[in-house]
Amino acid sequence: MASNGKTQRGGFGVGVVVGLLVGLVLALGVALYVTKAPIPFMDKVPQRTAEQDAAEIEKNRHWDPNSPLHGKNPARPAPGPARTDSGNGTAAAAQERVASAVANAAAAVVPAPSAAAARASATAATAASASARPGADAFVYFVQVGAYVSTDDAEQQRAKLAMGGLKARITEREQAGRLMYRVRLGPFETREDAERMRDQTTASGYGEAALVRVPR
Repeated sequence: MASNGKTQRGGFGVGVVVGLLVGLVLALGVALYVTKAPIPFMDKVPQRTAEQDAAEIEKNRHWDPNSPLHGKNPARPAPGPARTDSGNGTAAAAQERVASAVANAAAAVVPAPSAAAARASATAATAASASARPGADAFVYFVQVGAYVSTDDAEQQRAKLAMGGLKARITEREQAGRLMYRVRLGPFETREDAERMRDQTTASGYGEAALVRVPR
């Protein structure tokens, strides 16, 4: 009976050892199978390349969330006008502003007519109006109070006349190779008016005055 108990205990221990070894072998086999087998739900998905990723990013960049609302043939916005080079546009605008400024300056700076041209125009207008009147005199008259070689002398004589309330003018003319400055009063429309002014200036002590007539 004792030998049978020992045999049973030895057989049980051997069975336990054998069971452990079998379990370890099975666990090792399972581990090897799991490491070599594809991962569920992951390895079944095909791997994407870098080109596919770039194409997907480009597609999502122009994605319109309202595209289903436009129908099957959505109306695309009309392309805007082509933009010109900013540098050329700026240069063209600057040139246009410069050209406009030059044109405005040229239009604004109009040379004023000279005094001689103004007097000639006034004389011509007076002559035209006088010739239109029947029996009008063909001349206009001046009272020359003096003729001087120096402009200073002519200006002094004109100043004396101005102090007496007489408005004189200085005209230039070359005579005998020299430039003369003549101090004159007028013009007067009639000879009688000019003669009265001549007598008045002579009596007032402004010097010997002379009557001068000029064609209209």
